[in-house]
Formats: sequence, structure tokens, C-alpha cells
Amino acid sequence: MQEFVNILGPAGNIEGVIHHTIAGNYFANIGIICHPHPLHQGTMQNKVVTTLVKTFLAMGIPCVRFNFRGVGNSDGFFANALGETEDCIAVIDWVQERWINTNVWLAGFSFGAYVAALASLQREIFQLINIAPPVHANDFSVIPITCPCLVVQGDNDEIVPAAQVYQWYENLTANKQLIKMTDTTHFFHGKLTELYQNIKHHYGF
Repeated sequence: MQEFVNILGPAGNIEGVIHHTIAGNYFANIGIICHPHPLHQGTMQNKVVTTLVKTFLAMGIPCVRFNFRGVGNSDGFFANALGETEDCIAVIDWVQERWINTNVWLAGFSFGAYVAALASLQREIFQLINIAPPVHANDFSVIPITCPCLVVQGDNDEIVPAAQVYQWYENLTANKQLIKMTDTTHFFHGKLTELYQNIKHHYGF
């Protein structure tokens, strides 16, 4: 079941969707998903984002996807990751005010992975999932991630150099795990089912 919501953020309204599960330990855990770059057609409708929705639901975890400022019906304008991180934090705070003591699983794809990593420094995150983190374009080395972190990277990524991701991962001091996906491009064309299965199986589902 989907519930369309409006969340008050620092730039105004944030457009979001809650995806409810049917059973399980309801809202003991909740996923929040950050979409790719707003200036390159990134929205919460992105196929990797919706695959993450399906993955969370398959694990019995309700989740929220949302549009960054200036995307869809969210107010504001692109703010070079800093504003988008504020949006993400606003969504985290809204979730934790609505469901007290829930564990936040924060996931991001591409630009959204950068935003999620930045947000993880400012709020307590139970699990961080970084998919194709754009380490070539953003300095991840100055983000001291401390929460448990899963990194997923395609080895044929035509946008994010896989070798740079693997080097960053080697230097990451967090409780970390890496999933390398063979013959996989940046947008996971033809690999979305495998992405879904890999993450789900990683967490024991």
C-alpha cells in the first residue's frame, strides 16, 4: 500500500511516498531512499529507487522515497548536495517523530548515495546502503562513515569508475560490506532483479 505524503523541509514542501508492508515488526525498521542527480533527470521514480522499494518490502521493512528540492512537486531549487542533505535529514526527522525509536535504513543511488553518506554523519543510521557512489565527482574521503555500510558497485559502470569505488571502499573504516556486480552498468540495465536479490540475500532474506 502506498501513502502519498507532504513533508515540511527547509526549502518548503518535500513530496514523498510511504510504502507500507502487510506484516512483520511494523516500523521497528524503516527505509529511506535518496534518488540520483536532480540535474540529470534523477527522481524518486528512478528504477533503481523503485527496486530498492521492492527490496525493503521483501525484507518486511516499510520505506519512504522522496523527491529532493526542485524535483517533482517538492519546493525549492537544486542546492549542490548540501541542500539535498538538509532535505534528507528533514525526512529522517519526520520519520522518527512519526515512529518513535525506529531503526533508519538509509539508501542512496549515485548522487543519492553521496547525500545519504553526508546525512549519516548527522543522524543515527542503523544501516547505510550506497549504490554506485559517485566518488569520482564528490570527495567521499572526507566523510567519516561510522554506521554499518553496504556498498554495491557494477564493474562496467560507465559513469562512476569502479576502480575508484573499490579504492575508496578499501580505505573505509566503517563496518562495511561490498557487493561487486559483474557486467553491470551504472543504471543496472538488465540487472535490477539481480540487484534486488543481492541486497535481500545480503541481509538474510
